[in-house]
Amino acid sequence: MLCSSVVLMLLLLSKLYSYHAAADTEPTYVPPHDSLSQGALLQEDISDIRNTPYFASLNFAEENLPLGDKQIETKMMRYLKEYSYTKRRSHRLHRQALQALPKVTAILRKYGIPEDLKYIPLVESGFMSGTTSHRGASGYWQFMPQTARAFGLRVDHQVDERQNIEKSTIAAAKYLKTLYRAFNSWTLVAAAFNIGEGNLQRAINRQREDNYFRLKLNKETGSYVYKLISVKEIIEHPTMHGYRKNRVLLANASGEGKTSSAEKPRKL
Repeated sequence: MLCSSVVLMLLLLSKLYSYHAAADTEPTYVPPHDSLSQGALLQEDISDIRNTPYFASLNFAEENLPLGDKQIETKMMRYLKEYSYTKRRSHRLHRQALQALPKVTAILRKYGIPEDLKYIPLVESGFMSGTTSHRGASGYWQFMPQTARAFGLRVDHQVDERQNIEKSTIAAAKYLKTLYRAFNSWTLVAAAFNIGEGNLQRAINRQREDNYFRLKLNKETGSYVYKLISVKEIIEHPTMHGYRKNRVLLANASGEGKTSSAEKPRKL
């Protein structure tokens, strides 16, 4: 009897050992890696780019940030991080850019407008027609009705040409040229597009400052150019901001079928 009990106990211990050995050797489940994400430097710690050639190259319409100003640099890094893959996962912006940017680029080029201003509709409306703000701004470029009419768009109960990408972009190009004649700076043009030329001019006069990055403006306008630069960067250089270039729809920056600059990431 005793012998049988010992044998039974040994058999149980053997099975228990075999179970644990199998459990120890079974591969641990690893969640599948999101094929669009990338463990890029900018995702881990965007502050690492502050003193790099990449950061020094950031600009809007060839107007560079005043480097050496910690407040400006910190603000720029905050918005770069906000628009990175980790925070935004903005695949829709890439898709909308692919469809719309070539049309917008061609029109702006015809009117002599720097191509960086093509990103205004991405920030304003995400290139979505029918988008209307609580103030009444609508369409791709978020024109107010009176401004739209002033630059040739029909806006009434039957027709709203703010929703037509070609016509609204032609109106925007005319308006942007008018703003440039007033401010002689494309960063100020972008700010005026957002806040209105009268409000911007009063801020300039009151502060005796005509550098956008040093002006004290309301939160929306004060962040506007930083957002434009950030959108420009994730569209043109997606791999620098956590996207895999072989899985995102890259916008053709020129609209002529050339290789996007996003395929030539700059060194950090």
